[in-house]
Amino acid sequence: MRLLLVEDDNHVAAALSAVLARHGFQVVHARSGEEALQALLPADKDPFGVVLLDLGLPDQDGYEVCGKIRKRSAIPVIMVTARADVRSRIHGLNLGADDYVTKPYDTGELLARIHAVARRRTAGEDTGPTPLAALRFGPVHIELPTRRVSVGGQEVQLTRKEFDLLALLAQRPGVVFRREQIISEVWRTSWEGTGRTLEVHVASLRSKLRLPALIETVRGVGYRLVAPSG
Repeated sequence: MRLLLVEDDNHVAAALSAVLARHGFQVVHARSGEEALQALLPADKDPFGVVLLDLGLPDQDGYEVCGKIRKRSAIPVIMVTARADVRSRIHGLNLGADDYVTKPYDTGELLARIHAVARRRTAGEDTGPTPLAALRFGPVHIELPTRRVSVGGQEVQLTRKEFDLLALLAQRPGVVFRREQIISEVWRTSWEGTGRTLEVHVASLRSKLRLPALIETVRGVGYRLVAPSG
């Protein structure tokens, strides 16, 4: 798999590239946001499977780069950064990042996340968790074929995984989905480290839908969707 590594620190990039190469990845290193965007332009080259994107770039912020990538491509993007606060995570996911890894990180964890997002893409973006055409509860309307979500008639922009998570919970409102089940069906992995990413995605969904009570946390078990009253 070809992988685009966007990292301005040459020492960090060299060490990580060596590890990735040992695991079968063909790494292309971009030292700035502009280099990364240019690397994604040629249509005659083999496409990249994943982009590892640092946020602290010399020419433009990584968030801006992610937004530009998402406008032109559905390629999976994993943000790799020292910004560990929840707001930064949510902002990155809202911009379309598929995952968010904080430095310092365990190499095995990073590899697992790369394989997880790659499997998700290979499985197909249009593979929904249910064959139904649409789901509706209260003001929330989910169109599965077009992957669109609206609240009170107002469309809400969701990332791929946010949509898959919401659609999964919406299949059976009121039923508790175990964390392991959600991770397995949405991220297509049993890797336990994905749990933190699940929490961030739930927080992002609550914020975007502006219905904080819609997704209820069942402590020690998982999550369930609670249809709004009225």
